[in-house]
Amino acid sequence: MNISASMVKELRERTGSGMMECKKALVEASGDLEAAIEIMRKAGLAKADKKSSRTAAEGCLCVKSSADGKRAAMVEVNCETDFVAKNDDFIAYANDVAAGVLDSSVASVDELLGTVLPSAGISFDERRKELIAKLGENINVRRFERFASDSGITASYLHGTRIGVLVELSGGDAALGKDIAMHVAASRPVCVDEAGVPAESVAKEREIFSAQAEASGKPANIIEKMVEGRIKKFLGEVTLVGQPFVKDPDQTVGALLKGKGASVLRFIRFEVGEGIEKEESNFAEEVMAQVRAS
Repeated sequence: MNISASMVKELRERTGSGMMECKKALVEASGDLEAAIEIMRKAGLAKADKKSSRTAAEGCLCVKSSADGKRAAMVEVNCETDFVAKNDDFIAYANDVAAGVLDSSVASVDELLGTVLPSAGISFDERRKELIAKLGENINVRRFERFASDSGITASYLHGTRIGVLVELSGGDAALGKDIAMHVAASRPVCVDEAGVPAESVAKEREIFSAQAEASGKPANIIEKMVEGRIKKFLGEVTLVGQPFVKDPDQTVGALLKGKGASVLRFIRFEVGEGIEKEESNFAEEVMAQVRAS
């Protein structure tokens, strides 16, 4: 049968796919629009499966918060290139994922992916696979964090779309919460205070500092003071409350919080792609390989 331009146009608007792909599906479906959409969906799922093994270390972070400041969620959604990370459809999906985490009680990425995305009427995973087919890259929902505070507040900060922080405070206000979140983004503390520093980390640092101090040949009592001084400095560097506040280095974050009658209960910091082993590639060689193959 004859496939008109208007039929192709309508299918493109509904699927976001290319003209030739839409025309091929319409021909296969004998002009039935709904059948063509189903054909394209099945083809898209097959494409997604083929791309699932490809490394996705780019992407974006999204944060959603409740109006009362009691709840906040942050998600990392990955793709293969920075180009796709800036795509409107990709960003919209990441925002949908963040909203889905905030407004649900899902405990894992797999559980989230199996739930229905209200705006699309299909699961988050099906929508993800549709995007893979449309954008041509592997796309993963990698991780999320959700904070809920009964008596305090939550705060967040996004540095662009690549670094994100959630903070839960007892006391204080939204402005203080944002300042603390910005500080965490910039200074990367390991934990809130000394109680959160692993004992083995302290022991390891003490061992290193002791060996260095003993090499100086100083008396034992002096060495002990040197080591304790180094340990104190180490704890100040890795704990949030011990670090100099980025907006006012003359006071520590701990002093800032004390002055506001507040305390940080917990925080989490995400950075896009951290911990993902990226594949090394030579762009010039890839281009030459394509030229030789053509």
